[in-house]
Amino acid sequence: MALDTETFELLLATVQRFVRERLVPAENYLEEHDKVPADIIDDMKEMGLFGLTVPEEHGGIGLSVSQEIQVNYELGRTAPAFRSVFGTNIGIGSQGILIDGTPEQKAEYLPKVASGELIMSFALTEPDAGTDAASLKTRAVLDGEHYVLSGTKRFITNAPRAGAFTLMARTGGPGASGISAFIVPADTPGLTLGKKDKKMGQRGTMTCDVILENACVPAVNIIGGVPGQGFKTAMKVLDRGRLNISAVSCGAASRILDEATAYARERKQFGKAIGEFQLIQAMLADSQAELLAGWSLVQEVARRFDNKPAHVSDPDLSMRVSCAKLFATEMVGRVADRGVQIHGGAGYINEYVVERFYRDVRLLRLYEGTTQVQQIIIGRELLRQGGQ
Repeated sequence: MALDTETFELLLATVQRFVRERLVPAENYLEEHDKVPADIIDDMKEMGLFGLTVPEEHGGIGLSVSQEIQVNYELGRTAPAFRSVFGTNIGIGSQGILIDGTPEQKAEYLPKVASGELIMSFALTEPDAGTDAASLKTRAVLDGEHYVLSGTKRFITNAPRAGAFTLMARTGGPGASGISAFIVPADTPGLTLGKKDKKMGQRGTMTCDVILENACVPAVNIIGGVPGQGFKTAMKVLDRGRLNISAVSCGAASRILDEATAYARERKQFGKAIGEFQLIQAMLADSQAELLAGWSLVQEVARRFDNKPAHVSDPDLSMRVSCAKLFATEMVGRVADRGVQIHGGAGYINEYVVERFYRDVRLLRLYEGTTQVQQIIIGRELLRQGGQ
């Protein structure tokens, strides 16, 4: 699925203008109040941002992966909380239904996601199962035509505003094959939320624990209707999610570089702009080169993604997605560090954009698979290919 070129260019121009005229000016409010203004959320719904990846037959826009990453690049140029409002919803929150859901599940949930009526979150991580997702302990015990779920999910993005969760629970034995993916409504009796997390950065984003105490969910809410497929669904979802995090990283790097370049032009020391000093130019040059390399990699992997069926697993493509996430998220960390350095003491002060981005982008190397997880995926796949 993809939007025709002319329509997509109009959409992208609208997003660019929205970021520039609505979101960037609201960054100070976001930083001070730790929330996204309600009128901005309404504007996002009106623009169709909640349905970017939902197929047209279910009320969405139906972007291809190559188109989606371009939109996320632009959204990466502002505070990540703005994208978080709908990004998790159309990304890992509902992608499991889109990829592996039954026709009935798609018809029931995807139109609500596309309109913004329903916010969905992705609940995989647990207190003792983060990187080692296959070891999750949340249990789902079959009782007639229902499953009874018990366990705790941790650091769940958008949980405080979610209407439903794509939630992984163990229906079988140990390991990945015993995990199933459930659609769990937020108002399910026995489901409660923990207190909102206080984080290093990313003001305005909402994360908290999701606690299940004998929460009763219909068996028909297993995504795809087949138990034991949840881990496979999660991995497919994470591939697309990781690629979009890579695009966001590139967008953030471009904004940081713009801020650092502008400061280097304006700030004077020793009688001239600091941008005239070669060591400052070297930091700007390194950042530009790494940004262009990262963005080129992300775009190439996205093109490959669009050329494969969504329901088919491709270990080589997953490896390339991991390469993109590893490089792009580490790259933006280096660009942010240089941005602070170029600003000098001012870069450590909250009123400057680079200080906020420095804190915000640190999380990109952790969620949806740490850098070290990406290295393991890449290394294992290379060894597997070499043995063929």
